[in-house]
Amino acid sequence: MKCRLLNNGRLPPALLARLGEACTLTHLGDQADPAAHLAAHGADYEALVTSAAVGADAALLARLPRLKVISSFGVGLDKIDLAAARARGVAVGYTPDVLNDCVADTAWGLLIDVARGFSAADRFVRRGEWAQGPYRLGRKVSGARLGIVGMGRIGRAIVQRSTGFEMPVRYHTRTPVAGLPWPHEPSLIELARWADFLVLITAGGAGTRHLVNAAVLDALGPQGYLINVARGSVVDEAALVCALSEQRIAGAGLDVFENEPHVPPALLALDNVVLLPHVASATVQTRQAMADRVFDNLQSFMTQGRLLSAAPL
Repeated sequence: MKCRLLNNGRLPPALLARLGEACTLTHLGDQADPAAHLAAHGADYEALVTSAAVGADAALLARLPRLKVISSFGVGLDKIDLAAARARGVAVGYTPDVLNDCVADTAWGLLIDVARGFSAADRFVRRGEWAQGPYRLGRKVSGARLGIVGMGRIGRAIVQRSTGFEMPVRYHTRTPVAGLPWPHEPSLIELARWADFLVLITAGGAGTRHLVNAAVLDALGPQGYLINVARGSVVDEAALVCALSEQRIAGAGLDVFENEPHVPPALLALDNVVLLPHVASATVQTRQAMADRVFDNLQSFMTQGRLLSAAPL
């Protein structure tokens, strides 16, 4: 599938090597002056690879006048200007499905950890405090009420895992999802008020920015827990820090943050929050499957004119 391919993402070395063998690959980040390179050579590129963390904005797309396809490493699309791609007729591929299990597993790992305090208990033991007295009691997970914000593929995988814990489930989306057996809650405030655990797995972007604000956190209340495996932008992080610090919610499990890799210092001192460095899909098996999908999306488009996993434009 020989093509002129531009890389604008943070991609695994093995994937880059594979792409370099199949295409004439240029790394935009390696250019001494990326803007000058695009001005001189932007019209050379038919294809672009990127990652969900980096994306491709309208300004970049405008400098690639012959661009036909974008293949992105990740499921998040909020940093790709889909409207600009649609206006230009540029196809956008991404990597859904292959990471569902690991993201759902991470949501459950965070949920159980923050409820039972396992990471904090590990620190308790390592500090030698066990000899001074028992560790605090945790919160039972089995039978608790599970609220899901977003009910796509990953949301359904999270709920599937809840069956072993015999948890009642409700979910919030803008409109009900046809064919689902769980009650749809049209009000996020009411879902938060009902739930013991509120799990976020909705898309990022302007439409969901600070969807979870101070009012939602107050509805979740001092016995409720927030789990975020969506995007940091979905939560008003300043409001979350206040709610955790003041114990207006019981705790949080966070894989994502508003300004990654920077985490608010106030969160680092709290034992009622579990912090992960955006690793929900970070297993050897899933990252390999994601890399394969990036390559296969590009190959399928260049040889057959269609993507295996096309973003909804």
